Amino acid sequence: MNSFTILFLLFLATGLGVQLWLGARHRRHVASHRPEVPAAFTDKVSLEEHQKAADYTLTRSRFGTKELIYGTLLLLFWTLGGGIQFLSDLWSGLALDPLLSGTALILSLFLISSLLDLPFDLWRTFRIEAAFGFNRTTPSRFIKDMLLQFLLSLLIGVPLLWVMLWLMQESGEYWWFYAWLVWLGFTLLMTWVFPTLIAPIFNKFTPLEDEALQQRLQALVERCGFTSKGIFVMDGSRRSSHGNAYFTGIGRSKRIVFFDTLLETLQPDEVEAVLAHELGHFKLRHVRKGLLMMSASSLIGLAVLGWIIQQPWFFSGLGVSDPSNAAALLLFMIVAPAFTFFLQPLFSLYQRRHEFEADDFAAEQSEARSMINALVKLYRDNANTLTPDPLYSAFYDSHPPAPVRIGHLASLIPANKSA
Repeated sequence: MNSFTILFLLFLATGLGVQLWLGARHRRHVASHRPEVPAAFTDKVSLEEHQKAADYTLTRSRFGTKELIYGTLLLLFWTLGGGIQFLSDLWSGLALDPLLSGTALILSLFLISSLLDLPFDLWRTFRIEAAFGFNRTTPSRFIKDMLLQFLLSLLIGVPLLWVMLWLMQESGEYWWFYAWLVWLGFTLLMTWVFPTLIAPIFNKFTPLEDEALQQRLQALVERCGFTSKGIFVMDGSRRSSHGNAYFTGIGRSKRIVFFDTLLETLQPDEVEAVLAHELGHFKLRHVRKGLLMMSASSLIGLAVLGWIIQQPWFFSGLGVSDPSNAAALLLFMIVAPAFTFFLQPLFSLYQRRHEFEADDFAAEQSEARSMINALVKLYRDNANTLTPDPLYSAFYDSHPPAPVRIGHLASLIPANKSA
């Protein structure tokens, strides 16, 4: 056990302890507020709906704790337990080309991990989501989705991994910079093709048929200077009753997407407000800023990998006795979260700031009250708790907690319209 092993275990144990503590705080806070609907929501959410959200949150949190502990043990198995070294020996013994064996090593670990996670996925979908009335996925559709995801992972992942490993092997000391350029290009390509080539593999997207609503939304889109391939409805109800809306893609591939479950719930003015919020992200360049942040963080990460790959203690400290480019890349991918975990509150704060800005934009382009009504329906229908623990929410949540967000929007309603 070298110094890096101790450092890794220290970060891993501290992160695990903080996550368990935050989860326990969150459950206590939600449970203590379960008996009564918060005052700001008494006329909008029934006690039964509030308690359903609390029970759903508590169930998911307890289940998440089990997943967290299991994932930590699995990480220790792959690293200090010798799992990666075992797989590396297995593929090396086949005397394959190093690039091929390296690609196979990384893919096989993620495939095995996915299979080991499968019981959790099944329990979450067919027990938890079903128990609270959200699941609409059939076993056959679940298997079909899993196989499609596996095939896509092979079609997309194999060429990308091969290129990355080739750059690590052939492009010299600054391989990490060239790898970053490839990763950046790949990310932009996937963002561009996702709406038109990948998403339709899993869901059906149809143009919005309500002509009056279409005209109303199109007027908003034009008023905001947003150009896209159109407004589409996604058949989210095939898998879940949860509702959502988003816009996706870059350049001319941009699409505005509403879940069919969302349109079943919201009134036209509320749909307009939700769209105005999503357009706010575009107008305020949040997507571009997110891509820039992702680019900077991936460049830093690859530069760090370019340095530690030359350090023998990195491999030996994580249970790998035979250093290789593939092992270095794999170790970095699965271990990095343990060291970056404490940056999570900063990213959450950054994202919540964007949500407030998008809400402000929605209040300017539509009506703050309509946005409030839409959010309350989303919280209610998705069984999102109205009473998250403040510290837990500050650490994890990319969106402001319900009372804070609703209060902020209410402050934007002119005094002569507050009644």
